[in-house]
Amino acid sequence: MTMPFYVSPEQLIKDKADYARKGIARGRSVVVLQVADGILFVAENPSRALHKVSEIYDRIGFAAVGKYNEFENLRVAGVRLADMRGYAYDRRDVTGRSLANAYAQTLGTIFTEAAKPYEVELVVAEVGASAEEDQIYRLTFDGSVADEHGYVAMGGSSESIAAHLSENWRPDLALSAGLQLAIAALGQADTPGTGSEGRREIPLTHLEVALLQRDRTRRTFRRLGPDRLRELADG
Repeated sequence: MTMPFYVSPEQLIKDKADYARKGIARGRSVVVLQVADGILFVAENPSRALHKVSEIYDRIGFAAVGKYNEFENLRVAGVRLADMRGYAYDRRDVTGRSLANAYAQTLGTIFTEAAKPYEVELVVAEVGASAEEDQIYRLTFDGSVADEHGYVAMGGSSESIAAHLSENWRPDLALSAGLQLAIAALGQADTPGTGSEGRREIPLTHLEVALLQRDRTRRTFRRLGPDRLRELADG
């Protein structure tokens, strides 16, 4: 009689976490940061067909890195949940916190029960009437939730990007200054030789940019097109 193959729970969890982290690190990065006008999403994304940044509800946005099919399934589920809750109760009952909690439960269940974890990292952001009321939640592959303030960097060279943001971000950044900071942060490289001082230039055509605009009462999410991006990047 052969002995059954055994893997300790600790080793299984570690292997799943390492697998998910490697998958996420292969993706291009996303930066989410607070600016005076609202919450800005900047993603390195040369594809015109696949979005990494999207609207979830009136004042709520979504950003993701990792495997597209996996985070797209989560995005669609979040939109459906928000629509049903807003229709059954009230639009004000749909909050970034409730959506983040729902995503956390889903990701946690997949991580512990499925053979393969989702290779995704998410941000759910809700813009408030003032910067103090903004909510930014970062969710990792295992369902962990972090309440972030100011800025978030995910995927790729997230550590070097976050270090650049930490040194240069400040409250009440103008939209143009916030976009320029995000582009400069995304250009940070972990290894030398990719440009002067270890930096690389990212064409504006390879960026996906959106804003949760604070002064709008509903449908605050809007994408920034190429002409607007050039104007802000030069400003």
